[in-house]
Amino acid sequence: MKPSELIDLPLRYKPWRPLHLRLVLEDMAGAARQPELDHRTHLRATLDWLCRAQDMREGHNDAGGVAAGWSFEDGWLPGYPETTGYIIETFLAAAEYLGRPDLTARAQRMIDWELSLQGADGAFPGHFGEAGSHPVIFNQGQIMHGLVAGYVQLGRADCLDAAVAGGRWMVAQQDDDGCFRKFEHHGVPHVYNTRAIWALASVGLLANEPALVAAAGRNLDWALRQQTPCGWFATNAFVPGRAPYTHTIAYAIRGLLEGAVLLGEERYLAGAVSAARGLARCQRSDGWLAGTYDDGWTPAASYACVTGIAQMALCWMRLAQITGETSFRDPAWRAIAYVKRTQRVESGPHDLRGAVPGSAPIWGAYSRFEFPNWAAKFFADALLMDMVNAVIPPLPAVARGLAG
Repeated sequence: MKPSELIDLPLRYKPWRPLHLRLVLEDMAGAARQPELDHRTHLRATLDWLCRAQDMREGHNDAGGVAAGWSFEDGWLPGYPETTGYIIETFLAAAEYLGRPDLTARAQRMIDWELSLQGADGAFPGHFGEAGSHPVIFNQGQIMHGLVAGYVQLGRADCLDAAVAGGRWMVAQQDDDGCFRKFEHHGVPHVYNTRAIWALASVGLLANEPALVAAAGRNLDWALRQQTPCGWFATNAFVPGRAPYTHTIAYAIRGLLEGAVLLGEERYLAGAVSAARGLARCQRSDGWLAGTYDDGWTPAASYACVTGIAQMALCWMRLAQITGETSFRDPAWRAIAYVKRTQRVESGPHDLRGAVPGSAPIWGAYSRFEFPNWAAKFFADALLMDMVNAVIPPLPAVARGLAG
């Protein structure tokens, strides 16, 4: 970013504030230059920041939820039902492996908040749950991930009941070809819904609901039909006509590979492996990946989507667990190292200590000038998975096969 571009920033980003100016100038000097420390130090900082994000909602009507993040525009954001859903599984896993019962108590509060939002038809509100917000298929699935964790790890029957109702609502929206075209972000279908379908398959198997399992398979089959010969996915950007973010590519990969494990279908795993290898070939030696990619794995951005890099670390490590191919661990380790160098752990403002930026530099197009809670969630999962070599989140015992 040139000095003239800094002056031209939209006023909503408040570039004149000292903290904002400092963050921009630091990235102008070179993004991803923070000290790279041991896993446990970074994990502790990440979890502490997520706890702070939850604490920021105390005293508000979304108490129990986790703030969506911190942004130049608004500071701390409202509680986000979608991402709070899958942060539940992160906190429960960290509570188990790190001996942190406080994280279990926090996860319980997240669950209680999510359950309070569910409608009589089984749907959860989209966006921040504000008046007039509509359900979104993807968001629904991410909340269901948290409910699955609440049932499997905490034994809460109310979570399974709510997840089944949520899954039935999802299936009612599905078209005959397996695609979801209603209740979609920007009103268009998305391959990255596979990550929501992972939750749908889990619920169907746990509750012995064959209709949910069959619907999951139909969507994963549709997703595979969108894959090009190089492994890239069409119909996978937020809006048509644009190259998908590394973030949504990683969503699609993780949903396919976990769908393969849950349903015992090799073809879903093959699709995930093809895409994951394509991105591994694109990765720089320092762990950097472009923010977006076109078909043929052509980089379509000069910034890094840090969120997607953290997610790809998870995908590569998970594939190493499933396939036994240790070569997948090398790009995972490089990705983790890159994200570490974007995180302020032992210095910087209190609100951002332990946060992970959406993009590097911070003005990159993905989650511009924001530190989203989901970037921190995926980084925590990647660190924990590498530390303990466990599946994060744990697999339901009803998974049919291909599990590492």
